[in-house]
Amino acid sequence: MTNTPETRATAGLPDLLTWRTTAGEWTLDFTRPLIMSIINLTPDSFSDGGRFGGPDEAVEAALAEETDGADIFDLGAESTRPGSARVSEADEWARLEPVLRGLAARSRRPISIDTYKTAVAEKAIAAGAAIINDIYAGRREPRLLETAAAAGVPVILMHMKGDPDNMQKNPHYDDVVQEVRDFLLERAQAAEAAGIPRERIILDPGLGFGKNIDHNLSLMKHFDEAVPAGYRRLMALSRKNFLGLLMDGAPPAERDGLTAVAGVMSLMRGADILRVHKARPSRDAVRLARAVAEAA
Repeated sequence: MTNTPETRATAGLPDLLTWRTTAGEWTLDFTRPLIMSIINLTPDSFSDGGRFGGPDEAVEAALAEETDGADIFDLGAESTRPGSARVSEADEWARLEPVLRGLAARSRRPISIDTYKTAVAEKAIAAGAAIINDIYAGRREPRLLETAAAAGVPVILMHMKGDPDNMQKNPHYDDVVQEVRDFLLERAQAAEAAGIPRERIILDPGLGFGKNIDHNLSLMKHFDEAVPAGYRRLMALSRKNFLGLLMDGAPPAERDGLTAVAGVMSLMRGADILRVHKARPSRDAVRLARAVAEAA
């Protein structure tokens, strides 16, 4: 397993990430793997769009995830599945606000907002969000990086080839591992130039975003090469379509077991955070893997 004193020292990052927002002080302990639970507020997500009947139901689902092992929540109000339509800033915020405020009032887990819109990020931070997760890595709206720097919040920067409406139309790479690495390093440096400290930058290779099954498997195998060292590393492969293909077409809701297995494989290759739809299977898989690793 990773998250040993040696690997953390090599990366040059502190064990504890602590930061402060208007909502209070936050701490993440990277001496162990962390689990980020996805709370989809969209009607058209590939996995569980339209799952919640209203904001209260979404908040209760998030609190159940906390009980099951979630260290971080990730709220998303705009689907980024292949071919999905963009939504307006007003519609995105209308979906986000009641859940964000309700959850922030009832939990002390950091809340991440999955958005690339600077105005939405600004409103979310003011309402209690503590992390920004940008699928465009600051390319769509560069000012988002400045906003995160000014607010002192961590950012998640993801690799994506193309846009959600075209990213899965025959994606091509000469060397997917090197190209993803080069992209993430460039975006991490852009975030640092904007004023975000290195320890608050989290990098995500973006499995399923402009990648076919072979690209995804290669990035899993070479995760430690594809995601530069010296930054926090996140793996987000929960219920991805390529996992379904490996399971003879299993629908998204039946992919949590393989998600947990793939997550542990990612931890062995240097991941710090697993972004999942269901915390419990991944929590249990991580516990077992750690117990084996620490056995005599």
